[in-house]
Amino acid sequence: MKNRLAILGGEKTINHSFKRFNTIGDEEINAVVKVMKSGVLSSFLGSWSPEFYGGKYVKALEKAFEKKYNVKYALAVNSWTSGLICAVGALDIEPGDEIILTPFTMCACASAIIHWNAIPVFVDIDEDTFNIDPSLIENHITKKTKAIIAVDIFGHPCEISKIMRIAKKHNLKVISDSAQSPWSKNQDRVIGTQSDIGGYSLNYHKHIHTGEGGIIVTNDQNYYQRMALIRNHAEAVVGDMGRMDLNNMIGYNFRMGEIEAAIGIEQLKKLESIVQRKQEICNLLSQGLSFLDGLITPYINKKNTHSFYVYPIKLDKLKIRVSRERIVEALIEEGIYEGLANGYVNLHLLPIFQKKIAYGKSGYPWNLTQNGKTISYKKGICPVAEKLQDETLIMFEVCLFELSNSDIELIIKAFKKVWKNLDKL
Repeated sequence: MKNRLAILGGEKTINHSFKRFNTIGDEEINAVVKVMKSGVLSSFLGSWSPEFYGGKYVKALEKAFEKKYNVKYALAVNSWTSGLICAVGALDIEPGDEIILTPFTMCACASAIIHWNAIPVFVDIDEDTFNIDPSLIENHITKKTKAIIAVDIFGHPCEISKIMRIAKKHNLKVISDSAQSPWSKNQDRVIGTQSDIGGYSLNYHKHIHTGEGGIIVTNDQNYYQRMALIRNHAEAVVGDMGRMDLNNMIGYNFRMGEIEAAIGIEQLKKLESIVQRKQEICNLLSQGLSFLDGLITPYINKKNTHSFYVYPIKLDKLKIRVSRERIVEALIEEGIYEGLANGYVNLHLLPIFQKKIAYGKSGYPWNLTQNGKTISYKKGICPVAEKLQDETLIMFEVCLFELSNSDIELIIKAFKKVWKNLDKL
């Protein structure tokens, strides 16, 4: 019975739930209590005044990120989605312009583009890193292209040097979405800092978090100022501030509160150790799983480090005839109840892009230009991303759990048991 799969009536390999990952400790609790006792939970004002840039904890968090990431400017926002909207708006984007990105990312990357009445153009991904394939980018550049959103998915850096060279050649701007990769490095430089604008998520299921939140980084003073305006009611501030560039100066309340900022200050101190532990966990998983025929463990470019927001596994369909869904079902029955997922996402196949319906019913903003009308989002335009989503990718969300070495041994044991019995599935 021990060798029989649980899905076929055998004993489970894992008989306990994994401990949930929790980075909040006494340091954060004490910091929150201090803010609460002060009675000042936010110090933002939506006008040109000393309070325009927020309170002391927000400013302290931004300074801490500037120092940690070695950038000139950091800006705290209430979510990384807000950060993306600020970043795209800070560029000289006109309605009908095009921005290139991967379909293999969170929907906010594309919606931040549409938010400014621009048009997402999806480029397929590299099958090893899951990031945008630089060799395909130039095929999608037109006279309307203004920027590239380069996503560092799952914790692995994209090929930012190649992307920046392409951008320079075509006079494009680059936004790095490093939401899932807060301390990954490319050639010893922290990712998110090599592009025009970068940023990180502080959402609750990331490496460090403030519940909800995000940080934008840049070395460009103009971009920093424009993003600060978009964060905080730009249209009400630009006049008194004396700014003459009014394009996209439509502001919002994307402001972070003092409680979240106080938590973030303490969380940032833990970032390196948290990432290091995720790396240790995933290295142990790779050591244990790399000998399973037909299972491909995560690739890491030698120039980079991987922070492992998730642990992505690929199936070699030439060697494994069992469906991914059946394999995942068997693994779940062995006791890996949570954290396993089939595939990721293909944004170009979402209804908003299939129907080209965003604002109103007439196809805006795609109907602004002939380019927009003819851009295709049909299945087949991103075959690598689509195959991963449909057939071959399994994700284990390591950021959800506080895994012990004994937990890792059991996970490896469960995989080996399933692989030993693939013929019975």
